[in-house]
Amino acid sequence: MFKKKVIIIEDQEDLRYSFEVIINGSDKFFVQSTYPDAEKALKDITRVKPDIAMVDLELPGMNGIEAIKHIKEKSPKTECVIVTVYEDSDLVFEGLKAGAVGYIIKNANYLEIIGALEELVRGGSPMSSQIARMVIQNFHINPNSPLSSRETDVLKLIAEGKSYTQISEELFISKETARSHIKNIYVKLNVNSKSEAISKARKDHLI
Repeated sequence: MFKKKVIIIEDQEDLRYSFEVIINGSDKFFVQSTYPDAEKALKDITRVKPDIAMVDLELPGMNGIEAIKHIKEKSPKTECVIVTVYEDSDLVFEGLKAGAVGYIIKNANYLEIIGALEELVRGGSPMSSQIARMVIQNFHINPNSPLSSRETDVLKLIAEGKSYTQISEELFISKETARSHIKNIYVKLNVNSKSEAISKARKDHLI
């Protein structure tokens, strides 16, 4: 039986090592390579073509959510699973929307980690019922939204109370670009403030 190839993208060296030892101790998976950041992993992804990519959400440089998007673009068959301490959070949900199929908690034990990977291989999605509910609710977002996907991302971060600087850092755009997106949002929603934009977007199921 062929073992599934796994890569680990995690900036904490001790965690990378722990995951590697656990996964290599199974008879169904092996760690092909590990990376401390997304940029190094993305340089290799088309060459190594892993079956599974374990991705930390809070990475130096490019964050895990953006990394997952790029992995799915470069290697569509690679299944991404989030590695996180943020169980049941909006951050995990954004990772799933980016293309991940489930998540593993960083302090998970051997059985939980291997069990999650096995569930993924069977076509399942390792996640809690709370996160699953958020995924289902997302299907009810208005498909006829006047906002672009990037404008929607910006508005969601505004709703979370993020500043221009934080938005630009999370989405890898300049502060000027973030401001431009916000101006466009105001025009499209016919509002004059952040609070009005958030209220209208929630009322119309745009976020």
